Amino acid sequence: MNNYKKYFIKYIRANYPNDFDRIIADTESNYKLISADTAFAKTSKNPIDKRLDFSSYFLALIKTLDNQAETFENIRKICLQITTEYVQPKNKIQEFFKRLLPKLINTWPGQILIKSFHNRISVNAHADGFIAHIITDKQETFGLGYGIDILECGICKLFQKNNYSRYASILCEVDEITSGLAGLELIRTGTIANGAKKCDFRFKRNPSRYTAKNERRP
Repeated sequence: MNNYKKYFIKYIRANYPNDFDRIIADTESNYKLISADTAFAKTSKNPIDKRLDFSSYFLALIKTLDNQAETFENIRKICLQITTEYVQPKNKIQEFFKRLLPKLINTWPGQILIKSFHNRISVNAHADGFIAHIITDKQETFGLGYGIDILECGICKLFQKNNYSRYASILCEVDEITSGLAGLELIRTGTIANGAKKCDFRFKRNPSRYTAKNERRP
């Protein structure tokens, strides 16, 4: 079982105890069809494409719930429950590495890693995948020297192909949480899922914004 599925199981059981078995079965059935379009991601040279298998299961659940006439808000609720717990660091080591990037940005090892990452994500490894650029100009990144422009979003392509574009923006909401776990505040003017030409990720240092449990500190 993929390690993310336990979070789906946990919250499907919590929200739909009487229909749990059916929802899981329908989600698995939908996933088998949807994941055929993201199989390339497992061997893609673009590391951002690795998100697409999780996104396929995410979409499979959305399709299952939508087919039973669940409301958008209830679908959004359970999806955010799942994704919020999924992105949390599972131990102190993971928590350390999530907060390491801001500390490395202006070091020579960090610059080497950023350049290498840019070279890998800026290539269109597959027509259904991501294309992104790393922005290092401090004037464009609130002095941080690190930002990301996603020019083509594999998740949006997947949702659009399956006629579920209106749900793609739910995953965008998780970006603020993952940024906070790194000790950063996400500043963004638009997302492809909401009609923008690109997703512009800009950040400000804010190490106290979130705890590891995503609870705001007073």
